[in-house]
Amino acid sequence: MGCFFSKKSKRKSSEKDPTLTTNAAQNTTNNAASGNTEETPKQYSWDKRDKVDPKDFMLTGLKDATVGRLPGKLNGQQFVIQDCENCSIYILDNSATVTIDDCVNCRVVLGPVKGSVFFRDCKDMKCVVACQQFRTRDCKKMEVFLCCATQPIIESSTGMKFGCFQYYYPDLAFHFKDAGLSIFNNNWSNVHDFTPVSGETNWSLVPEEASVLDYVPPPDPESEFKSVRISSDAGRSIVPLTRGGRRKTSDESCLFVFFAGDYTTANARKLIDQVTEKGFALIQTKEVSMRPEDVNRVFKNNAEGLAELITKGPVVALELNGDGVVEACRNIANGVFSGTKVFVSESKNSSSSDVDNFFNFADMQMGL
Repeated sequence: MGCFFSKKSKRKSSEKDPTLTTNAAQNTTNNAASGNTEETPKQYSWDKRDKVDPKDFMLTGLKDATVGRLPGKLNGQQFVIQDCENCSIYILDNSATVTIDDCVNCRVVLGPVKGSVFFRDCKDMKCVVACQQFRTRDCKKMEVFLCCATQPIIESSTGMKFGCFQYYYPDLAFHFKDAGLSIFNNNWSNVHDFTPVSGETNWSLVPEEASVLDYVPPPDPESEFKSVRISSDAGRSIVPLTRGGRRKTSDESCLFVFFAGDYTTANARKLIDQVTEKGFALIQTKEVSMRPEDVNRVFKNNAEGLAELITKGPVVALELNGDGVVEACRNIANGVFSGTKVFVSESKNSSSSDVDNFFNFADMQMGL
């Protein structure tokens, strides 16, 4: 009925103004005479999207500048940096991929990258990078504080040094999530050299006491990044500070596993704070999904009752090291996490095999 009255109303409107009917008929006649029968082109959803300017997603040919992108400017797009010299570059957003070519003496901070970060023909670089894949080719003298979900790869590169990612800005945790990266999957020290040279070492680790700010200082207070609260303090870093491939200080390690729940990440961070305050070291962490058959293979005699817990999501595992660490972890589990489902090595005698079984399984799952 609504449509009926709507049409009737239009006819009345035309009758009141005869010029409308006359003009319409005249236009139809003119179009037919001229052979102009084109219709208005259809408009699709992708035609209505905001147009992307490639210049917004690249930095090129810059010298002695403090530049980059603030949070919310990339939103998962790919980014290119090339031909920059003596620049401080801060990409404080998540992106798809980042390629950096022919840059010299630059400081670079890259927020989480869903795919690959590829450096080519760069030298004298100091970087903070979080990504799924990290690769360099034909690079010299780079120092990289890295969070990488897979094995970092260098090719035809020399003088490379790596440290564990230590960085914070307010949106960083959200950017990790948007990029699909886990803060617990960091293989920063497990570097593969595609082109090793006999008798030489193309890569090493930065000193353990190294501070990110000694390599990549915060942005100039007068720059556009002055409003972003940045910190490289290990205690505030989104990614846990691990020893990675450094020599362990003790023969005693402990496996501590959190099963999926509402506070898994918060509980893991609380544990790290507790054990490091007691002087123990965090060696490595992993977040990985498990199947019931994996539980039996990894936890062996302790697998009973754990199979149902892994159906809720990935587990987060930590290797902690130091004399007396097993007893300390069990005390923390019984006290701080008494209401939380966890696995903790039972004794010093079994803890080494616990660690090996779990992290060997995790590496195979992740293709490392």
